[in-house]
Amino acid sequence: MEANGKDELKKPLLQDVDAVAVTVVQLSDSRNKKIRTLLFKVNGITCASCSNSIESALGKLKGIESATVSPLQGQAVVKYVPELISAKKIKEAVEDTGFLVDEFPEQDIAICRIRIKGMACTSCSESVERALSMIDGVKKAVVGLSLEEAKVHFDPNVTSTSRIIEAVEDAGFGADIISSGSDLNKVHFKLEGINSPDDFTAIQCCLDALEGVNTVDINQQEHRVTISYEPDIIGPRTLMQCIQESGHESSTYRASLFIPPRQREIEKEQEIHTYRNLFLWSCLFSVPIFVFSMVLPMLPPYGNWLEYKVFNMLTVGILLKWILCTPVQFVIGRRFYAGSYHALRRVSANMDVLIALGTNAAYFYSVYIMVKALTSNSFEGQDFFETSPMLISFILLGKYLEVLAKGKTSDALAKLTELAPETAYLLTLDGAGNIISETEISSQLIQKNDVLKIVPGAKVPVDGVVISGHSYVNESMITGEARPVSKMPGDKVIGGTVNENGCVLIKATHIGSETALSQIVQLVEAAQLARAPVQKLADQISRFFVPTVVLTATVTWLAWFIPGELGVYPSSWIPKGMTVFELAFQFGISVLVVACPCALGLATPTAIMVATGKGASQGVLIKGGNALEKAHKVKLVVFDKTGTLTVGKPSVVSAVLFSNISMKDFCDVTISAEANSEHPIAKAVVDHAKKLRLKHGAENEYHPEIENFEVHTGAGVSGKVGERKILVGNRRLMHAFNVPVSSEVDNYISEHEHLARTCVLVAVDEKIAGAFAVTDPVKPDAARVISFLHSMDITSVMVTGDNWATARAIASEVGIQTVFAETDPLGKADKIKELQLKGTPVAMVGDGINDSPALVAADVGMAIGAGTDVAIEAADIVLIKSNLEDVVTAIDLSRKTMSRIRLNYVWALGYNVLGMPVAAGVLFPFTGIRLPPWLAGACMAASSISVVCSSLLLQSYKKPLNTRVN
Repeated sequence: MEANGKDELKKPLLQDVDAVAVTVVQLSDSRNKKIRTLLFKVNGITCASCSNSIESALGKLKGIESATVSPLQGQAVVKYVPELISAKKIKEAVEDTGFLVDEFPEQDIAICRIRIKGMACTSCSESVERALSMIDGVKKAVVGLSLEEAKVHFDPNVTSTSRIIEAVEDAGFGADIISSGSDLNKVHFKLEGINSPDDFTAIQCCLDALEGVNTVDINQQEHRVTISYEPDIIGPRTLMQCIQESGHESSTYRASLFIPPRQREIEKEQEIHTYRNLFLWSCLFSVPIFVFSMVLPMLPPYGNWLEYKVFNMLTVGILLKWILCTPVQFVIGRRFYAGSYHALRRVSANMDVLIALGTNAAYFYSVYIMVKALTSNSFEGQDFFETSPMLISFILLGKYLEVLAKGKTSDALAKLTELAPETAYLLTLDGAGNIISETEISSQLIQKNDVLKIVPGAKVPVDGVVISGHSYVNESMITGEARPVSKMPGDKVIGGTVNENGCVLIKATHIGSETALSQIVQLVEAAQLARAPVQKLADQISRFFVPTVVLTATVTWLAWFIPGELGVYPSSWIPKGMTVFELAFQFGISVLVVACPCALGLATPTAIMVATGKGASQGVLIKGGNALEKAHKVKLVVFDKTGTLTVGKPSVVSAVLFSNISMKDFCDVTISAEANSEHPIAKAVVDHAKKLRLKHGAENEYHPEIENFEVHTGAGVSGKVGERKILVGNRRLMHAFNVPVSSEVDNYISEHEHLARTCVLVAVDEKIAGAFAVTDPVKPDAARVISFLHSMDITSVMVTGDNWATARAIASEVGIQTVFAETDPLGKADKIKELQLKGTPVAMVGDGINDSPALVAADVGMAIGAGTDVAIEAADIVLIKSNLEDVVTAIDLSRKTMSRIRLNYVWALGYNVLGMPVAAGVLFPFTGIRLPPWLAGACMAASSISVVCSSLLLQSYKKPLNTRVN
């Protein structure tokens, strides 16, 4: 990219360009509407038809932007405009469809932290606090003068963070948002020593007075307290101590950590238990009916007693079957009636409707036969009492096995949540760093900056940094990397990983919801709820599936009954002891119960659930089905250079002078200019310059301060040190400020650029004083990854802000043919769009803030794990470790998952397409094969199980590159 003078370099990084789209989670759309997101659980969902009916009901409400209901997890995500509809109305609308709403946020309270500028005294902080408290919707506002921060509890349905900022600015102070969102750090305590309500009040007041406490919720019946807190300010041990110290002479309070049971696991166990019991009770009645109907009549004389007549033509067999069948139909099978009622009430239909229609038709026809036999002394007819209980038994068995299998789809996520150890060793140090005491505490009580001892074989409890000792840590459970990683003082450790052989001391840096493990779990849970576009096929089919099946069953009955009565087909086709009506009736019921909409609904979410969990265990975080679906189509991958293809830890290999300036002065001005830059190359230059200063006689680390410091994106920095104007950057920066580049300098640049090195030029008063040559080695696996992508028919491209010579040298080393160099952040996004215009799905792999626009612009953005939070937020797929092999893993896993989803659809659709004609009797005239209703019900149950088991096969996924290497 050619520079158009220094004005070009002063343009803002993120300009107002239509081509770059940024998703804002909680604020407005293009019409300035506030969009809120509501997450809650819906009980009673059995299939995709149920979720579709809820989505349809919500979609009719004014103010609903989108509504997504997961049939697999029973969760709903609703985006709505609070000015047009309230959260309460949404809850009522869901309950009106016949479903129960659970885990609904009773009070929609958001919390934001604001940095306040310009406060000088308590009067200032009180003014800010008063201004915030006067805003409609603000529940509580606390301003800390020493912290220069404000924490505001507010109702997002009434006000917004922008209104809060505006109020602070109206009061005469500057304000910036630090964070916004609900508090995720909570601790639960069991209280002892409570004798009266006054004791609860005393504890509440004591906790509310603490800085860093957000909310205090006391359950007086169970003597429990739940505290939401800021981990940067306070910790759980301090809260526990506060509770115990709030007692007085007559009352001594004690607090012990209480870990609430995991609601999701409890509900899953209850569901499994319920289906198992229902199935066993159903078998208790169904097996005797099966014996009376199918077995004993074939074993004379053992079955002769069933033919004894009770009254007229009513036999003992029919009477016993009716007595045994009725409890199954109306007691054990009542869930199907309830499901059908709610479905029909919302003008919808689901699997329950099909089962209820089929079993009721068989039961009430059999009752009709029994009544006719009771009232006639010559009537002969065949009952179908065995059909209803056996059908219900097989369906309950299928549901039981399905729930068991579905539980295994989240095994990978469950294993992640169980990685953190229950206890940790807390050390107390004196001022000299000597260990005073060692205490074993619960991991839930760890606070920030705690010093913890990690013994060999123990798990690291929280994220931290090593302060003493050396060891090797197995991070395979988080990153998928099997090789133990060396950890020395200054190295970071991840909670949940295993210390192999040495003893190390670490300082806790992230606890609770801030740990990498918690972030991974939250991301994966969100991904599993997200619906893939391919799911739309099942959604569209399920809308008309049940009505079509009912119509087909009716047509089947008529197609066999009318021709039979007219004698169109020979009477020899009719089985002995059966009439034309009964034969047609059985075919109709079989069609009703053989069709299975559940298998269609499970095809996509089960595969996504397994794939995202498996990906997380292998170091690849995929943000939902949409990212999976897009990734499998990728045919072109764009790589950033620094930190992606290269290690990202530059080092200076050469420093030269091109003027009469001394090396010490040269290093001083360089350090002054580059010390304020966050760029990795700048940090490498500063480190090297500091060493050179000491080598050339500097007695201390003092360097002059820089004034008028300015960053020129993609070029370098500028400023004034004393009276001298300093420029530090690349050749583009020199050209922009009209600094001449001599042939000597040009030769130096060319020589090192051809060696894949970056040259940093330093100009003093518009004359180049010297230069540094910086190298950033290529990652060892880069060339192998590019080669493997090529074998997958995927083209690789490199885009970088570095110079052309260095870019070409790096590209040549790793095997990339197409290169775009000297590109600024928005230029990277533009290049992505140019490549997309060719009709090729494009993936972008990057790690830095300057990659965020490109990550957003690409069809699939992949953030390398060692990168910044901004890049990770913008990406669709996060590679936890800085290993390029995971680019291959992400694409290959997405391809395998989409193949599995297609196979699931083949199972589900193919089963229905083949099963319904067989149930309708298409093969009966030619082969005599007939599918009895109870067997059709067993086939229906098997179809759902087969789809779930098919998805579970993704658990055996292996990384393709590792497989090839080994």
